[in-house]
Parts: sequence; structure tokens; C-alpha cells
Amino acid sequence: MLEPKVKSFLKKKGIDLEGSKVLVGVSGGPDSLALLHFFWSKQEEWNISIIAAHVDHMFRGEESLEEAKFVEEFCKEKSIPFVWRRIDVPGYIKKTGLNGQTAARDCRYLFFKEMITKYEIDYLALGHHGDDQAETILMRLTRGSTGRARAGMPFKRRFGEAMLFRPFLCLERLEIEEYCSIHELNPRRDPSNEKEVYSRNRFRKLVMPFLKNENNHVIQHFQRFSEEIAEDERFLMELTIQTWNTVVTDKKENEIVIDINEFLSIANSLQRRCIQLILNYLYKDKPASLSALHTDQIIALLNSPHSSGNIDLPENLKVVKSYQLAYFQLNFPTENPFYYEISKTGELLLPNGHYIKVEYIDKRPQYLETNSLLLCPDSIEYPLIIRTRWNGDRMKLRGMVGTKKVKRIFMDEKIPIQQRATWPIVTDGANNLLWIPGLKKSIYSFSNNNCDCYLLITYKKQ
Repeated sequence: MLEPKVKSFLKKKGIDLEGSKVLVGVSGGPDSLALLHFFWSKQEEWNISIIAAHVDHMFRGEESLEEAKFVEEFCKEKSIPFVWRRIDVPGYIKKTGLNGQTAARDCRYLFFKEMITKYEIDYLALGHHGDDQAETILMRLTRGSTGRARAGMPFKRRFGEAMLFRPFLCLERLEIEEYCSIHELNPRRDPSNEKEVYSRNRFRKLVMPFLKNENNHVIQHFQRFSEEIAEDERFLMELTIQTWNTVVTDKKENEIVIDINEFLSIANSLQRRCIQLILNYLYKDKPASLSALHTDQIIALLNSPHSSGNIDLPENLKVVKSYQLAYFQLNFPTENPFYYEISKTGELLLPNGHYIKVEYIDKRPQYLETNSLLLCPDSIEYPLIIRTRWNGDRMKLRGMVGTKKVKRIFMDEKIPIQQRATWPIVTDGANNLLWIPGLKKSIYSFSNNNCDCYLLITYKKQ
């Protein structure tokens, strides 16, 4: 029987509805109508109040409008408060480019959230059942979903200000049909459920009958699989979060930087989940085209013996490997080159958040910090120029005959590719390269120990 099975399932899941307000999503089909009837019959026993919510997606004109009127009449007969809305989902599809099922769900869920806020709802109940769960799992495995997604639909999750839950996941479709027949509910049937243009319908009509014929307990097995996968994922994700701080070196709204050595030191199963955490953080809405293949490509890139490389992911997310760092960048703007002049002395704030300070001092300091450059003013031409690198830049280094390419200096110092475009270079007015702050000083530093005064250039964080 449906009732004791559902009650036992809710108890097992720790759901106590005593004194709660429950919004029931109702399409008018067998699943949602049975769910509404079930909660209507339990109002006094469980001390709950219910509201039925319906959305007409306007896919089928007058036919779908008649379904809304049917649900409204059903609620009126049983004194169930009823809220509904017509939403132009076809128009929404044209505007967003989403497929029909995704667009309908987005519009429907937005309406549910509005009603939850308006009526101070505690729970949103949806009529998904065990067959739906099995179909969802098969579809996601087929398209290459990873992690928690393989577990299908969660029994419950936070949804706006309420808790969304699915009381019928413990049931099979035939049990719900039987409940409708016993209680003479006469649900409406959506003809689109028969169209094989939708992938779910193909799984429902072609795959599920075969599986049930192989094992008549297959729905229970899928639900157990879902619960076990979800539990395993929670545990593994907790371990992944614990390693997060050792792997991630920098985090911004549209960029995450990771230490490749630290990443490769953790277990493979945690590596995959660490990437999922990164993608979940950067993508506000994860694209449907993202799959396990992309995760495999990222891991292959990070394991590659090459010091650099990149991968383009859906919706303008790029993964760039540069030496021991990997950059995950979403819609990351290309850094513009900069060029500044300082006529004599002064301070300058650079785009990277550091500043350059130029000043005269009378005496040569006893100790010179590594982030400073000391020059004799007579050995250079003004103005001083602080800029990003140019193609062909070369530098005369102390203790070295000839010049060395700035590009080679960056490579020898293992400066990540992402940082080279914005790394400051200090030159004089004749384009003599004086200093690459933090990396190399030229032959012009300490060129004359008997200067009347010295020019001190300092490079520091703000």
C-alpha cells in the first residue's frame, strides 16, 4: 500500500511535518495529483496546511489551460487553497535558447519560490517517483555526469526559504497509478510524454521496460544506488574541502589558481572532486555540455610533462598551465599593457597592485633590500619609464657579457605565463633596461660608487 510505504520512507529520512506549511507542485498528472490527494488526506493526522501550486507552460494552448482548470476544480472540491500562473515558456525559450524541459523547469521553479516567500512555506513537495529517479540516473550516466550528479535527484535540498522534498521516490509508477484508480482521481495525461523527441521519454519507453523485465526490483536497486552514491559523495567531498587550502593558492570571483604539485599529491578521487569544486565556484550555472571528459582533460593537462598548455571549456572558461601553477579563468579579460613615465622622482601605483617609488638619497645605504634598485643619476637618461615588456626586449646583466632576452629571463625564473604580460620593467629614456623588479638587475645598478647622490627605486605591495 502507498500510504504506509510513504510514511515509513519519510520517517527513515527524518522528515517531521508536524505544524508545517506544505506547497505541493501539481501538474494534474497521476504523480502530482496522487501526491496532492495524499497530503490532503493527512492534514489532520499530521497537523499540516497545504497549498496546491500549478503552472501552465502554454505549450499546448487551450489543452494546457483546461488542465489548470481541472486542478483548480479538484482543489475547490476539497477546499485546498490553489495558486497558479500562465507563463509564456515558448517565448522564454526563444529568448534564452534553452531546451523546452529546462526552460519549463526554470519558469516553474521561479514561480514556486515566489509562492514560498509569499505564503511563508516550510516545504515544497514534488511528485517525482522511483521510475523518474532511475530514468534520471541512466540519462546522467549516459551523458557522462560525474560526482553527486550520478546519484540522480536528491530526496531533499534547500530551495529558497523552504525545503524541497520528494516523498514518492520510494514508489514505482504502477503503485501511483493504482492509488489514483482506488481513489478515483482521474488525472490528466500530457500527450508530450509519449513523444520520443524527448530523451527521457525514450528511456521511459525503451530502456525501463527491458530493465524491469530483467529484474522486477530494479527501481528499489536504483534508489539504493542513489542513496549510497550520495552518502559516498558527501564523505569524499568533505575530504576534498579539507585539502582545498593546500591546493588553491589564489581565489577571485572569476579566477582560481592552484598549485599543481599539491594537487597531484592528493588521491585521484579527490583530484576529480577538487576540479568539480573549482568549476562549481566559477560557473554560476554549470553548462549542460560540461562532462567528465572535461575533467579528464584537465587532469591530463596537469599531469603533462610540458611546462605550459591550456584547455578551453564551455562558456569561455579557460584552464592555463604555467610551470607549477594552473589558472582557471572565467571570462577573464586580457591584461592591457601599460607605460608610465617619471620625470625625476615620485610614486606610481601599478595595475598589479604594487607601487614604484623613486627618490634621491645622499648616502649609499649600508644594506639594500632585494626589492630596491640603486642608481647613479648621471649614468641614465630621463625620464624613467615603467612599462610592460616589448617584443625583443634585452637586458645587460651584471657579471655577464652581452645581453639576455627578457623572455628568457622569465622562462629561467619560471615566471607563469599569466604574470609575464603585467610584470613591470624599468628602463631609462634611452630604453636601457635597468631592472626587472624581483628578478634581475642590470649593469647600471651600483655603476658608480662615488656619486654625489643616488637614485633609489623601490618596488613594494600597496
